[in-house]
Amino acid sequence: MLWIVAALGGCSWAPGPALDASRLHDDIGAKTGTDVYPVQLITADVVKNQIDAVAVSNSQDSPAMGADLAASIAKYEYRIGPQDLLGVTVLYNPQLSSSNGNMQMMPVGAGADVSQQQLPLEQNGFRVAPNGEVYYPPVGMLRVAGKTAEQVRSMIATALSKEIRDPRVDVRVVSYRNSRVDVTGLVKNPGSLQITDVPLSMINAIARTGGTLPDADVQKVRLTRGNQVYELDLDTLISRSNGASDFLLQGGDVVNVPDRLASRIFVLGEVVKPTSLLMNKGRLSLADALAGVNSIDVHAADPRQVFVIRGMRDNPTQPSVYRLDMTQVDALLLSTRFRLEPLDVVYIGTSDAVRFNRVLEQITPTIQTAFFTRQLGR
Repeated sequence: MLWIVAALGGCSWAPGPALDASRLHDDIGAKTGTDVYPVQLITADVVKNQIDAVAVSNSQDSPAMGADLAASIAKYEYRIGPQDLLGVTVLYNPQLSSSNGNMQMMPVGAGADVSQQQLPLEQNGFRVAPNGEVYYPPVGMLRVAGKTAEQVRSMIATALSKEIRDPRVDVRVVSYRNSRVDVTGLVKNPGSLQITDVPLSMINAIARTGGTLPDADVQKVRLTRGNQVYELDLDTLISRSNGASDFLLQGGDVVNVPDRLASRIFVLGEVVKPTSLLMNKGRLSLADALAGVNSIDVHAADPRQVFVIRGMRDNPTQPSVYRLDMTQVDALLLSTRFRLEPLDVVYIGTSDAVRFNRVLEQITPTIQTAFFTRQLGR
């Protein structure tokens, strides 16, 4: 038996990479857990009742659900806010217009602060202060935040009517600086888009940033609005299917177009080419996954052990396990209809005969060495 001890001792200087485990305290034989997970056989009923992850990506409380884009555009009005620049034009009275650098003071504004009266015009407009007020010299201070240009026009016209008969006033926003939408992620030109008097929809915002890049996951576009985060499918918004429709964005919204790394499928085990696959527009069937790795290994795989391991949405530590028996006549059809979800793991088991043969492959060199050593010792 000394030769066995010597052979095992030779492992310490055997060539090849090795890790010195003398400084590690690890019980390799210990079980990693005691939980038992039920396995659900993939049948026609399972396929029929499965959830389309893309179809439910537009949550029921999402602004895309039940949205009427045409109606929203028809009633849309821009609300003036701090930092906006307002331009005022008084017909037949250019001295009262914002384009006039030497604007005359009117008696109705006599109570205004002198320091306020000396404020220069910026880009032929009056800047709305952070407190929501704007200083128009002929009138004085006006609170305009949250009002439309038409409402501000009416306010100025009413004030000027004390000195001018039937004043013709026009008010417009010459520079929009109050609200913006940030578009980030995999778009060609990420950046900020100002909210103006032209309504800005989700699809329009993506288009104005150059569109999405090839690796973008358009089925999982995230909209952050206040404290709420919504996950949206752009294809669904464009086609207006499943009750979803394009909708108008609001100031402060953040649109993020992620990459497709979170929509990967992992195919492991006894397959020709174990790899990870990217979902196509958020969808991938079990048959697509198997075809993507050149099918199962016919020499080693057990066709009855095609597992799909899926993490639960509510409890990621409690996976759901499905199994497809490819020896059944309807298995191939079921595989084409069984939808995979992001980060699913497809695992193909090993046949018992191959496992036995692999054990023999491991011990055969040892048996041969023992045999020849014994023969040489005679």
